[in-house]
Amino acid sequence: MEETNSTEFVLLGFHELPSFQLSLFFIFLAIYVATLFGNSLTTCLFCFNHHFHRPMYIFLCNMSVLDMSFSSMVLPKLLDIFLTGNNVISYNGCMTQVFFFVLLMVTEYFILAAMAYDRYVAICHPLRYSHFMSLRLCFWMSSTSWSLGTLEGIPFVILISSCAFCGSNEVDHLFCDLKPLMKLSCTDTHSIEMVIFGFGAVIGFVPSVMTLVSYLYIISTILKIHSKEGRHKTFSTCSSHLTVILLFYGTVLGMYMRPKSSYSMDQDKVFAIFYAGIIPMLNPLIYSLKNQEVKKTLFKIVKKVYVY
Repeated sequence: MEETNSTEFVLLGFHELPSFQLSLFFIFLAIYVATLFGNSLTTCLFCFNHHFHRPMYIFLCNMSVLDMSFSSMVLPKLLDIFLTGNNVISYNGCMTQVFFFVLLMVTEYFILAAMAYDRYVAICHPLRYSHFMSLRLCFWMSSTSWSLGTLEGIPFVILISSCAFCGSNEVDHLFCDLKPLMKLSCTDTHSIEMVIFGFGAVIGFVPSVMTLVSYLYIISTILKIHSKEGRHKTFSTCSSHLTVILLFYGTVLGMYMRPKSSYSMDQDKVFAIFYAGIIPMLNPLIYSLKNQEVKKTLFKIVKKVYVY
């Protein structure tokens, strides 16, 4: 049989829950609106208020953009499926999702690592913070993270698009992810899987080690503080970032590092909901509720709006 690529794919989404499609639409619409509102608010707050023009808040700005981008890559199409049943996505649209998925995930790896380094310098070398963590270095780390994400996304798309999709075009997922797409290929994908795994291992190793080493030094420094109050106060400066790291790495490991014997598309969909919806919605709350500066500024803004 002649092998020809499919010109479109069908995203199955939650096809096994036909009677809950409208309810799911309103649930995910609320999640998407809350994600856009919370992250837009923090982005505007950090970008347009000169008081927050410091490395930590610039990294938070990047995180907000990442959260909005990932949700916008997945949720609008998912909402369309829930409301209209239009679960068809073009081949180019599917490859675009693959590209941005890899771009955003790799970028987030490096932004989180940069934030870990920022916390390391702030806690372990507070007197030399402005020397080690300048705005110039901060912008360089941010731009490099986005550049590496872009460069990583291109070969992934080239590799996936080299597969022949001549059988079923039904993607049993919420978006065009790597694993469900390779399952649809009618050609041998073993070599492609090995290359993708190699790319992922190399690109994920550096930020993971950077994050781990930073926190080992942070924990060591905190343990040397004699007073309980001092340890608590110091730890509170990085607790929000540590929470986001645990959520991010926990979700990614759950999606891609499970043994094949326990592989389940239903589990992948749950992890995808967390990564594309729940975590981006919670991140602004995690960072703002534990940050006194942000809370005070937001309170002043709300107070002014209320007075007017």
